[in-house]
Amino acid sequence: MGMGAAFLLAILVLCFINAPSASADIHGGEQPLAKIAIHKTVLALRESASIKANPFLLGQNDEDTEWITVNITNKDPAEDDWVGVFSPAKFNDSLCNPILEDSYEEVPYICTAPIKYKYANDSNPTYTKTGESKLKFQLINQRSDFSFALFAGGLSNPKLIAVSNTIVFANPKAPVFPRLAQGKAWDEMTVTWTSGYNIDEAYPFVEWGWKGHNPMRSPAGTLTFNRGSLCGPPARTVGWRHPGYIHTSFLKNLWPNTVYYYKLGHMLTDGTYVWSKTYYFRASPYPGQESLQRVIMFGDMGKAERDGSNEYANYQPGSLNTTDQLISDLDNIDIVFLIGDLPYANGYLSQWDQFTAQVAKITSTKAFMIASGNHERDWLDSGSFFNVQDSGGECGVPAETIYYTPAENRAKFWYQTDYGMFRFCIIDSEHDWREGSEQYQFIEKCLASVDRKHQPWLIFAAHRVLGYSSNEWYANEGSFEEPEGRAHLQKLWQKYRVDIAFFGHVHNYERTCPIYQNQCVKKGTSHYSGVVNGTIHAIVGGGGSHLSKFTSINTFWSIYKDYDWGFVKLTAFNRSSLLFEYKKSRDGKVYDSFTISRDYRDVLACVHDACEFTTLAT
Repeated sequence: MGMGAAFLLAILVLCFINAPSASADIHGGEQPLAKIAIHKTVLALRESASIKANPFLLGQNDEDTEWITVNITNKDPAEDDWVGVFSPAKFNDSLCNPILEDSYEEVPYICTAPIKYKYANDSNPTYTKTGESKLKFQLINQRSDFSFALFAGGLSNPKLIAVSNTIVFANPKAPVFPRLAQGKAWDEMTVTWTSGYNIDEAYPFVEWGWKGHNPMRSPAGTLTFNRGSLCGPPARTVGWRHPGYIHTSFLKNLWPNTVYYYKLGHMLTDGTYVWSKTYYFRASPYPGQESLQRVIMFGDMGKAERDGSNEYANYQPGSLNTTDQLISDLDNIDIVFLIGDLPYANGYLSQWDQFTAQVAKITSTKAFMIASGNHERDWLDSGSFFNVQDSGGECGVPAETIYYTPAENRAKFWYQTDYGMFRFCIIDSEHDWREGSEQYQFIEKCLASVDRKHQPWLIFAAHRVLGYSSNEWYANEGSFEEPEGRAHLQKLWQKYRVDIAFFGHVHNYERTCPIYQNQCVKKGTSHYSGVVNGTIHAIVGGGGSHLSKFTSINTFWSIYKDYDWGFVKLTAFNRSSLLFEYKKSRDGKVYDSFTISRDYRDVLACVHDACEFTTLAT
């Protein structure tokens, strides 16, 4: 082995440190990368071991992702040998700055955990006998080069025995993985994407228009964040990886229902251009417009690797099924809501890139609206409502930067958005929602300001369960919800006649009767008509993360439960007819459904705790 490679390996070892485990809470699991005790790595290079990766150059035809073949030779193989994917491929002093952390006895050198890993015997059960193995990895364009390292000693006592050649994308800085979202106005679409170009290197913009018309160009703003923007380890330590530059452009004055094309562009300082592929989207209908409108709702998606890496803990087993079902039905979807807990990166920032790549076929063509979950936001003394460490030190920064929401303040993740006959009030369950809080005032304004004659379908959504859930851990607490949720919010749901309240956090599916103050206020299970005298609650946290058990207690208000992965599809046919369907991610079939039919006067009718003041004056 040459002196250059040996120097690289020595620097690599000096940089490795351990990451504190992400909180293995009862519904979030443990981030697979947290299982690797990087701080224990020792240099144990073997002349008899080698690891080679090919092809060397990726993306020669502008691909955003490609498959890599890794060949391993090891004359002293063991069952727990493993291969890690590292990026950047070369480590230097700028990536190993000492940062004092209370959790370490010594000042550590801060580098990065691997992006993903596989065991050497993953595709060859005879590896321990032959010392030969061939692994397949899928890489995405992440703004830097890659290398593969072979370790002995398992995840808990890694010994670095060989390192591969370097792999690089033809243009590692290229714009990738566009994310659409509704803007603050109904006729505005935002396009957010990631690149390696800062503002001193290139001017970001979107070229867009109607087919057959002259294209327009809209400039984009650029954001990023650094290690100091984050709140704790592993996000500030081994989980750190530069997020690149996040660009957002605002496409305004859209014509309702019109199909537009767009492509991402960067004009370099020398006057040349870098372009993405061409994508398409359909603009939102005019608020109140009667047309076929189809909405997807789910939470707690997670990220999984199509090459099988990182998944030995079965961490997010359903996420690819959900992704694939939505992709297969894109022609029949208009807008998507993922209500918290997106990749479960838990402080390993490379996983945000992996997640945006996973859902790119959805987000590049449909408005993809998100909410804040505990695994995005929560960290000690960071201003989150819950004083836990579920975000792995992220404290909301990656989610708020990488995805756009039409919130007045992106650090306060609550917002309203209109889509045709729907009004959506999306709240941030990780900030205070109680009566008297700033968010409570937003919730009431969002619910009160909708014109139900033209937008009859009023939807409330939050990550944590603020309504009703038959989940086991809630039942053990005796609450069946987040404490204080119903106490503060059900009066608003009732007063403003919210049709459906959606929640995630609990990793299963459940639907309640129309309910108010622990009482089912309408009979029936498959069809509801007439006055709106209660809100239906739906738990849709089965987007992909491992499942949550139900309590054995018979909760009388629960109409349907499912211990499986899935999502809900709402279809509004007109102002009087709404179809609710729960579909399993494994097959896309409908397993629970109901319809609502009513007239405008049914929304206005006086019901308990939702009557306008009247007099007998003549």
